[in-house]
Amino acid sequence: MRLFETVRDHAEKTFSSAKGSHDWEHTLRVYNLALHIGEKEGADLEILKLAAILHDIGREHQDQSGGKIDHAEKGAELAEELLKSYGLEEEKIRKVTHCIETHRFRGSKAPISKEAKILFDADKLDSIGAVGIGRAFLFSGEIGAKLHDKDVDIENTSSYSRDDTAYREYLIKLRKVKDRLLTEEGRRIAEERHKFMAVFFDRLNKEVDGLL
Repeated sequence: MRLFETVRDHAEKTFSSAKGSHDWEHTLRVYNLALHIGEKEGADLEILKLAAILHDIGREHQDQSGGKIDHAEKGAELAEELLKSYGLEEEKIRKVTHCIETHRFRGSKAPISKEAKILFDADKLDSIGAVGIGRAFLFSGEIGAKLHDKDVDIENTSSYSRDDTAYREYLIKLRKVKDRLLTEEGRRIAEERHKFMAVFFDRLNKEVDGLL
């Protein structure tokens, strides 16, 4: 079996008990987006494929810690161990782990390589638009947050709490995503997804006030 197929099978198994907002289907969507952007941008697809399929294997550790463990950093550690066990060259491992450890929006490390920038964009694109809205509500339900609070105080509420609604995530992160993307193709895709998302939350705020 080829290396990628072996790694893919291993990665899929780590999501056997994953929550829906960050499940195997999310990884596959990011993988497909990354390949689309990578082909447009002339990326090293071998590195990009491995990074994309492994980018969230540390997610369970972050969820179990209530957000205290950075899944990007943990994922890079796990990916390094896995790829070493299959004999991948050190330089390629370094390139893959750089992509993984820098893909997080709230992460402390910036993506430098072309492949890392592409993975960053692909992961962010799956957090906005129609699928992003669905994932935001799914995550808020997973942690027991209320449905909506249009007057949420983002400065005095916290993540992984009852106040961590989909709308709070939109205010803190999702509305800022399109301006943080790093590739031309990523920014192009983000424009339409952002517009749809902004219209949705505007309508939601009006509906809860009985205006529509």
